[in-house]
Amino acid sequence: MQKCIITAETTCDLSPEILKERNFRTIPITVVLGMEEKKDGAEIKAEELFDYVKQTGSLPKTAAVAIEEYKEFFTELRKEYETVIHVALSSSASTSYNNASSAAEEVEGVYVIDSKALSTGQGLLMLKASDMLNDGIDPKAVYERTSALVSKVQTSFVVDTLDYLAKGGRCSSVALIASKILKIHPYIYENDGNLQVKKKYMGSLQRSLTQYVNDLAGEYQSYDKRRAFVTHSPCNTRAEIEEVIAKVKDLFDFDEIIETQAGATVSTHCGMNTIGVLFIVE
Repeated sequence: MQKCIITAETTCDLSPEILKERNFRTIPITVVLGMEEKKDGAEIKAEELFDYVKQTGSLPKTAAVAIEEYKEFFTELRKEYETVIHVALSSSASTSYNNASSAAEEVEGVYVIDSKALSTGQGLLMLKASDMLNDGIDPKAVYERTSALVSKVQTSFVVDTLDYLAKGGRCSSVALIASKILKIHPYIYENDGNLQVKKKYMGSLQRSLTQYVNDLAGEYQSYDKRRAFVTHSPCNTRAEIEEVIAKVKDLFDFDEIIETQAGATVSTHCGMNTIGVLFIVE
């Protein structure tokens, strides 16, 4: 029996290549479009979600993984692995963490971490845990050390429009109208699992993204240089994405910058033309 495997919900937004290379396993969040339920990643992509919103004017709902689904997921993995380390979607965003924890109480050898993050904020913790396992560190110690890193994950992004946040009840209609008139692009960050606005940029999205990376570099002088993610919606232009990557390379000193695309669940909350830079601070 192999020693340990790392898992998460599909909200970790890691590419199929990374999932395969690191032998990560994911369990899908359910996206509800009207009366139809689809599994994030396997049955629906962000592009289809945006099409649905355009056609209906309604925002899809998302449903957490049920306790029994987690129990079955963990039980199957435990047939092959001694230990499962599950890096769960933020407990502030979903009941997934609570459900996974309840399931873990019934399946021996499962450790659940509240990532207090979404998207590649989860992914960063998974990769750090994988690095430690590859270094020969004991799984229980990996769980403890990864848990200690949760508060150090810098998760932030810039949104092009507040439409999706407004549809999801995360901003007022007044704020939405004002943002359109003034061409405001908010810099949103995750604070202990909660999404909050840190700054509001005015002007074009491209200009706002440049200011955003400048602000990140000014704020975070000490960080884990191993890796950073540039995570974006499928709607961002290549010019926007490449300019952000180039700016991060210029202002930071990461060993690798990984570009990845947000899935349907994360896109439900952030909307089109969203792009963020995520890394671990020291």
